[in-house]
Parts: sequence; C-alpha cells; structure tokens
Amino acid sequence: MRLARVEFDGGTWIADADPESQTLTLLLQVTVPNGPDPAVALIAGELDANALREVGAQVPFSQARFMPPILRPSKNVICVGKNYRAHAEEFTRSGYDSSAAPGGDSVPSSVIIFSKAACSLTGAHDDVPVPWQITSEVDYEAELGVVIGKAGRHIAPADAYAHVWGYTVINDVTARDLQAKHRQWLLGKSIDGFCPIGPWIVSADQVAPENLQVSCWVNGERRQHASTEHLIFDIPSIIATVSASMTLEPGDIIATGTPAGVGIGFEPPRFLSTGDVVKVSISDIGTLENRIV
Repeated sequence: MRLARVEFDGGTWIADADPESQTLTLLLQVTVPNGPDPAVALIAGELDANALREVGAQVPFSQARFMPPILRPSKNVICVGKNYRAHAEEFTRSGYDSSAAPGGDSVPSSVIIFSKAACSLTGAHDDVPVPWQITSEVDYEAELGVVIGKAGRHIAPADAYAHVWGYTVINDVTARDLQAKHRQWLLGKSIDGFCPIGPWIVSADQVAPENLQVSCWVNGERRQHASTEHLIFDIPSIIATVSASMTLEPGDIIATGTPAGVGIGFEPPRFLSTGDVVKVSISDIGTLENRIV
C-alpha cells in the first residue's frame, strides 16, 4: 500500500497511490479537518483499508495535490543527526556543527536526536517558502523517513521492525545561519514549510529498508547519493534509543539522517536561492520535487 493524503475536487482525501498507473484510489474523505487523523487510524489498524479500497473511486495523479501523508503526528518529527560517516565529517569541517566536541571525533558514539516542529510539514510538490528576512543560508537534506504503526515504549532492537508501518521520503530543509546563531537545531529546521514529505508512505511489506538509494538533485545536479546500508545507527537502534525515552505512537515520523553532499559540505558553501528546484528520491519509495520561493 502507498498511503497518501491528497486534495481533490475541493476536498481532502486519504488515498492509496499506484505509481505504475498514475492513479489514486480514494479511501475516505477527511470531513473534520481538526479531528482525529484518519490516516493514523488506518496505520493503527482501526480502519480496514482493503474494504475501503474495494469501493473507492479512482482519480489520476494529475488531478490531485499531494499533501503530507501525516499532518499531525503525536509529537514533532523526530530526527537523527550525523548518521552517515561522510556527512558527519563534512558537517564538522563546515564550522556549523554546534554538537561537535572540540578536538573530538566527528562521528557520534551515540544516536543524536533532535526534532522538527510539525508546522514544517509540507507536500511533495509544494513550494518551500523561505523567510529571507531572517535567513540567507538555506540547505537541503535528503532523508529516509520511518513511520511508526504500533505504539511502544522500551522497544528492543530485535522488535523494532514490528513497530514500523512504512517508509517515506523527507527533505530536512535547514536554515544553517539560524542553526549556528542559536546553537541548537529546532528553530533553523522548524520554519513553516521546511519539511517536504511524501508523496506517500509505502507499507513496510513492500520495502527492504537496509539498502535503499537516497539521492538529491539541485536544479538537475546530483548533490547527494548513498545507500541506507551506510547508516551509522540502523533503524532498530534508532527506534530503541527514542522509545527508551518516549512512547512512540502510530503515525509518528522518524527522519533517519542525511548523506554527504549538503550545501555546507562544499567550499564555499552552496546554499539554496529563490527559484532553485530540489528533488529528493529514494528507491522503491518515491520522489519529492520542491521549488524554493
């Protein structure tokens, strides 16, 4: 299943996407915008997706706008920092890494966790609005997103995959100057619209997450490319670490870290500008493509 949230014909719908035929099967309409999220209810198994699919109307991708598949996770988007060795090294060299210990190893010995506020979530093809009056150093970060399907606390690594519903694509857009100025990462990463996600969540039965190809292009130039097999801390380790502190709930989103090749990794840095188009793609999952405005 590819669980999507779309705007179609004046309404918002939860749908099952079929990239091969470029069609959506509408499963149910979101009639109470601020009520319980039906996408989370599907993920939690409270609704029968197969029964809904049997009676759902089909519409082409071209007639719909892809929204964030999850709009209101139970907590902020949970993010992992410096989880590819080459990126950890480029981040430390850049001078923007407030988490690096002076003279210490750039590669973390424990999982680094931070968050992006849910207000940063935006659709797979939406423009990314930059408040240029407060930032001039906007960067991109291609990441694999993990979506929790089964609640849990103190989840052992061996049990972690049983708590995963599926996977999605994330661009962890970041205002590097704010990240450096405030010496923490929340404000620079949580600007409204700074987290393109989607275009759907692919259910775990269709994805082998240990060897996915994560890539990013800026204006057609490939900047990032790596396999998830090179994660420093794998998905079970991340879930175990996070759930040791907090209960993970259905619909919670974890961004697993970005490969080398971000803007601050270049000399001089290559930040994004108005009109730039950033494409993030992960094999077997999907593609984001967003314009910076």
